[in-house]
Amino acid sequence: MKFGLYSEMQLHPGKTDQQLYDEVLKQIIHADQVGFDVYSLIDHHHFSRFSVSANPLAVYTAAAQLAKNIRFRTALHILPQQNPLRLAGEIAVADILTQGRIEVGVGRGHAWVFPNNGIVPIEEAKPRFEEALQILEMALTEERVTYYGQYYTAEDVQITPRPVQQKMQFTTGGTSNHTYQQAGEKGWGIFVPPLLPLESLREQFDIYLRACDKAGNEPNIIWLHAVYMDECEDNIRRESEQHFHNFLAGNASPAFTGLPDKERMMNAGYQFYAKGILQSLADMSYEQITTGDVVWAGTPEQICEKIDYCVRNIEGLAEIDFLTNYGGMDHWKVIKQQEIISKKIMPQFKTKSKVATY
Repeated sequence: MKFGLYSEMQLHPGKTDQQLYDEVLKQIIHADQVGFDVYSLIDHHHFSRFSVSANPLAVYTAAAQLAKNIRFRTALHILPQQNPLRLAGEIAVADILTQGRIEVGVGRGHAWVFPNNGIVPIEEAKPRFEEALQILEMALTEERVTYYGQYYTAEDVQITPRPVQQKMQFTTGGTSNHTYQQAGEKGWGIFVPPLLPLESLREQFDIYLRACDKAGNEPNIIWLHAVYMDECEDNIRRESEQHFHNFLAGNASPAFTGLPDKERMMNAGYQFYAKGILQSLADMSYEQITTGDVVWAGTPEQICEKIDYCVRNIEGLAEIDFLTNYGGMDHWKVIKQQEIISKKIMPQFKTKSKVATY
């Protein structure tokens, strides 16, 4: 079992952009020191309460100067709004500066990104994603790219520099059946959305596993969950409750201001966003989110039981990624969680730490 950390870099009152970035860099360096395998940042723009993580690759190249073993994964590069040829070069530079530790996450993006960005209509999200993906895959494996599509054209374009890794590890994530089908067919890792309970994802897991089996690929399910632990249960609620509420409100905030109408979302393949699930998150009580498996809060022993349940009930589970920095979390609390995970959780499920090579 691999263990990682994931952050949306939510900016809440009381912190500046500079302070948050400084803290995240320190947290990555600490994560490397205590043995985490991978650190992931979202790639997100335009909504500070949701995320100010506008350039994950820059963060990774800065952190890699002192964090010498941990791998770095973006969750996810929003391909419909990227120039894939340019993105390939940026990924290659980051791979060089991190000595071959970059993993590539790709996705269509949240439904609210499209009307607020004003560059790509939401109806073009899926077809643009598919074309950009083909180009990106070629650009990371071939020195020159020729491609003629509806949205992108490239004729014998040289891709430079070249990444250190000859074959990049790809990951995706989301809620649509198509995402899980594609990930299984291509042999990609799949991020599980961090706010959904296990039982709500059975259909998607089955789709992914069947696609992996048919294509002869090894499943690689990555379970994401926000967590807060302490030996004293009173400390858990006192230290985490407001941050959990901030976290959920931050995830829901764009849905109140930036979503297209339901019919457009349904037609564009964003059915999840048309259901109103995100908007309901902000109104949930502490008891609802902790007992409903939206977040994990408990003693290390209780969290080990939750992980053991996931291990026994999710075929293909290969990695647990914790959110420890969410909702304006104090830096000392983040470090506290990383310490507990490394000392109380990881040894129970991980017999050895191994840095992957490709």
